[in-house]
Amino acid sequence: MVRIVSHRLWGAAAAFAVGLAVALPGLAFDKVDFNVGGDDKALAKALRAASGLADAAKTKPALDLFADARAEYGRLLSALYATGHYGPVIHVLIDGREASSIAPLDAPASIGHISVSVDPGPVFAFSRAEIAPLAPKTVLPSEFATGRTAGSGVVKAAVQAGVDGWRSEGHAKALVAAQNLTADHAKSTLSAQVSLKPGPVLRFGDLTVHGAQRMRVARVQQIAGLPTGKRFDPADEARAAERLRRSGVFTSVTLTEDAQVTPPDLLGLTADLAEAPLHRYTFGAEVATNDGLGLNGSWLHRNLAGGGERLEITGAVTNISAAGSGMDYALGVTLDRPATPGPDTTLNILANIGHKDDADYTADTFSTGLGFTHYFNKSLTGHIALSYDFSRGKDSAGSFLYRSVDLPIGVTWDRRDSATDPTRNFYLDLNAKPFIGLGTTGNGLRFAFDARGYKGIGANDKVVMAVRMQGGAILGASALETPRTDLFYSGGGGTVRGQPYQSLGATVNDGGTLVNLGGTSFLAVSMEARVKVTDSIGIVGFVDAGAVGLGSLTGPNADWQAGAGIGARYATGVGPIRLDLAVPVHGNVGNGLQIYVGLGQAF
Repeated sequence: MVRIVSHRLWGAAAAFAVGLAVALPGLAFDKVDFNVGGDDKALAKALRAASGLADAAKTKPALDLFADARAEYGRLLSALYATGHYGPVIHVLIDGREASSIAPLDAPASIGHISVSVDPGPVFAFSRAEIAPLAPKTVLPSEFATGRTAGSGVVKAAVQAGVDGWRSEGHAKALVAAQNLTADHAKSTLSAQVSLKPGPVLRFGDLTVHGAQRMRVARVQQIAGLPTGKRFDPADEARAAERLRRSGVFTSVTLTEDAQVTPPDLLGLTADLAEAPLHRYTFGAEVATNDGLGLNGSWLHRNLAGGGERLEITGAVTNISAAGSGMDYALGVTLDRPATPGPDTTLNILANIGHKDDADYTADTFSTGLGFTHYFNKSLTGHIALSYDFSRGKDSAGSFLYRSVDLPIGVTWDRRDSATDPTRNFYLDLNAKPFIGLGTTGNGLRFAFDARGYKGIGANDKVVMAVRMQGGAILGASALETPRTDLFYSGGGGTVRGQPYQSLGATVNDGGTLVNLGGTSFLAVSMEARVKVTDSIGIVGFVDAGAVGLGSLTGPNADWQAGAGIGARYATGVGPIRLDLAVPVHGNVGNGLQIYVGLGQAF
């Protein structure tokens, strides 16, 4: 007769077994043999990546190794099914014993050797691949077809495409009604038949808000812009969530569809929100040999009046101890209000004051304006504003005063995978600013662009080729009629490294006095090769070139310069720390070697 031991004794025995296993963590563990039959190297690599044992550490406790060994079958089966292998044979041996045959309470106190062997078996093909009914515009994966490899991932993708097709037509509660998946091992085929239930066409109901502590619920609903009463569309739902995230008020945004439909055909949503701290402080610094030290900081209030209003105060002091100029400073105030007037448009109010002390002139500046930023989608934004600019200063010809009313218009298309350390895609910024001059200021148009492209090469983007082209032109006004801050210069960390800051401009005759100022045309090109040495350390080789002129960039009133160098990068959680060493290779040679230190890639 077998007597059942009390739960307390069982608990003591289990605790003893666990304690023994932990006390002897892999004392004799040597290695793991991982073998995959056949010649499919890609499959072997995928199975090794899915394995929990292939790269097990020798110091791992025996109890953890035992748990990993028992879970190994499921991991490998999932990877095999994903590639169409439905008849594999898997063995996981712990010191010669099949792991699945060892009871949990008989876990070995020590493990010396683990052997994993996989016979993938044949690749199965679809003998039937059917999903019905389908919405009119549904596009199933091309791999989901008779005769193609019957990977489980293909089946899942096809089913998801079928459900999403109905949801895009307003059938928010579309689901799988039945599925029949049959593997024929004799023929190495898989029959997949899936029936979908579209359900009724629904309309958006009310948006319920949870987690809004300081935000007014009405403003949350206004920012989300959910089209209540209109036909359900998952794209509209995704846009509503993105608008809430974009507001900057929340650290977490989750939209959940109601489980039940509100009669007759309304589907409500619930927004679960977590508000970010009210205030944020930032501080940054950059240093360069000739440009000197630059400091900047900001203070942000994320929710000024309970409606998501963002008040930001920024300050900067640059060219501290610069070789060829004095110290510049700037102070700015910006107030942004999302969902004004519509959910994808933000109202911008700004004011800036500053002081410029460049090699060619000194000036006090002031600007203020009101504008709007419109978000066409996650990567494309546009902006327009009406502003007033004022600057008063001195140069070698005497005093000057510029006043203008401006209408800056721009668009930014940002497809980069990272703003601080991109490895692919592109960034394009286009700006046009018509200005009407007051007094001696001319009328004209300032145009500028900044285009950047990135291409990762090799495994994990070990090498990234980056190129940048920037340029601009002043149309309709001469250099002397254009505010100095709108003219173009070349040289320094933002244009041509290795050359002194704003060392290339133009020279004009102002009443018999030659005045050095910026040009009315500009073009610069930068190229970098960024190479990862380790996960955190990288090296960079680069070359920059820039040209400035009065009108044409090829005539006698134009000149160009170039610089080249090497750099190092150290990855951090907020972007790489950048160190660049550059020398001039053409044009104004300045003071030789230039050193640049900052946060984030140069572009």
